[in-house]
Amino acid sequence: MNPKRFFPLLILICLLWGCRNPGYAVFNGYAQGGTYTVKADLRGVRTPPKEIARAIDSLLNGIDFSLSGYNKNSLLTHFNAGEEIEPDRFFTEVRALSERYKSETGGAFDVSAAPLFDIWGFGFTADSLPDPARIAEALAACREEKVLNFNAIAQGYTCDVVADYLHAIGVHNMLVDIGEIFCEGVNPAGAGWTIGVDNPSDDNATPGSDIRSIWQSDGGACGIVTSGNYRKFYIRDGRKYAHTIDPRTGYPVTHDLLSATIVAPTAAEADALATACMVLGPEQARALIESRPEIEGYLITGSSTWMSEGFAAQAR
Repeated sequence: MNPKRFFPLLILICLLWGCRNPGYAVFNGYAQGGTYTVKADLRGVRTPPKEIARAIDSLLNGIDFSLSGYNKNSLLTHFNAGEEIEPDRFFTEVRALSERYKSETGGAFDVSAAPLFDIWGFGFTADSLPDPARIAEALAACREEKVLNFNAIAQGYTCDVVADYLHAIGVHNMLVDIGEIFCEGVNPAGAGWTIGVDNPSDDNATPGSDIRSIWQSDGGACGIVTSGNYRKFYIRDGRKYAHTIDPRTGYPVTHDLLSATIVAPTAAEADALATACMVLGPEQARALIESRPEIEGYLITGSSTWMSEGFAAQAR
């Protein structure tokens, strides 16, 4: 998955209509290196919108101080420095989920692959490609699991945490977008939420500017995540190196899968499996999706597309 940057929450704005719960409300701001938007149907919810805004703020800050590799004071930063830590709820849950998805994908998803990301220089700071000896050393370091990188699951997991909070206060219609997406119920128009899938071309540098297909939910609770190889890559000696590293081999993938969109029961699972699909390539990714009846997927290669039977999307 595209490398994700975690930053402390900068601002939280609650857009409200009046002092009472106004039906659908929108909470948005900056977190985890980008913007987030939470849309929630507050009809029947007794919690005041300002309290909801503070709660979302608290959750996002808590996750940043637990899972961020960019926060110098986070639990993850201290863990990666070799210090003893007392894991909190977020760290414990994400580590357990990561082990589960590593097992389910045969190692295609692996949060302990951080040493490989470092030597390959993504994003794109290395002047030369790593030699085989360095790659072998990095693979050995990965097996020790002393340095972790939660970028390929943390945003999806964060969506689930916010959604759990909204469920707890009685919200049933929601869209939580924190780089990845969790949605449930219907939008303000009374229809299922719609999500655009970007056209995976190298010149499509802005998410949402060139949409390939539109996915529409059926109202069920789910996460939807797209991972891609088309915005970040090396070109060295005429050869294109994708930013996706196969943690099983230590090298960038060479297949032609450009993007993988996964719909799963949770955003954390969709996040992890979309990353795994980009490692596995089109054939193995399709096999993984078809082996899981609760998972739907949409794969785009340089020459073809494939959708699972239950992936509800229309071409733009």
